[in-house]
Order: sequence, then C-alpha cells, then structure tokens
Amino acid sequence: MGKCYIHLYTGDGEGKTLTAIGAAVRALGHGFSVFIVQFMKGRKDVGEYLAMKRFKPMCKVYQFGRREFVDLEKPHPIDYELAREGLSFTRKLLKRKKPDVLILDEINLAVAVGLLRLDDVLMLLEEAKDCLLVVLTGRRAPKELVERADLVTEMREVKHPLKAGIDARRGVDY
Repeated sequence: MGKCYIHLYTGDGEGKTLTAIGAAVRALGHGFSVFIVQFMKGRKDVGEYLAMKRFKPMCKVYQFGRREFVDLEKPHPIDYELAREGLSFTRKLLKRKKPDVLILDEINLAVAVGLLRLDDVLMLLEEAKDCLLVVLTGRRAPKELVERADLVTEMREVKHPLKAGIDARRGVDY
C-alpha cells in the first residue's frame, strides 16, 4: 500500500472532526475501509456519529468517552480509564484488521491533558504503519505529534455564533 501518511488537525477553531470525517467520506468513496476511534466522546446523537454508521461495514465508529464533557483541568478517573481502554482497543484492532484509514478523534487533547501518554500514542502510530492514512484530531497537539505528522492544519477561531448568544443547532453544530 505504500507509506502511511499522518494528517493532524489541531487548534482552537471549529472543524477538526468535520475535516477528519471529510477524509473518511473521500476514502469510502474509493472503497477504502475506515475505522474511527473517538476519545473523550460518548454521545451517539451527534450528526457525524449517525452519518458514519450509515457506511457500515466499510466504516466503523468506536467511542471511548462519557456523554458529558471532560473537565480539562481535573479529569474524572473514568476519563483516564476510558482513554486507556480506547488506546488498548485500537491496538487490538490493528492486530486483527488494519483499516485503510484510521481516525483518532480527539487524541491530541487526550494526550495534552494527560489522559494518554505521548509515548503510547507514538507507539500506536508505529503499529498503524500499514494504514494508508492516520488522522489525529484535537486541540493542543503536542509538538512531537506535530513533528511526526506529514500534514498539519491548525484551525483558528475568528468568529463563532455561540459568542453571539446563538445556541448549538442540531445538524449544524452537532
């Protein structure tokens, strides 16, 4: 299959997960298999989760997080447990069946807040070397992951409806 490329999407702006989902749709359009592992996310009522389920069996989504947001200053013990479980699951998955595209959603932030060890994620990237593409998303990407990636895009917020008092809208914001 050739070299595995790593794409990394980070920054404080919107669009990191949506960009990864776009990469998944592009790959699915060419008949490639896609596995999406979401860290720190456990909601099954969000549009991207619901949409990607429609692509089964070529696309599978696995979530390792609670419905509630993670307190980034003081994560709950279950947040650590779920993140480690997600990493372990991904390792086992890669030993059984390598997807063409592997998306590790919010893994950057999971490392940045200490839910996962950087060395473990770097090791996981080595284990995924037979994939066509690995996508890493999340704010606060550690410099080591930025250096390891082949493509890095930083999303920057310029303007956001929430700051104007507009509530999140189903189908648009989630």
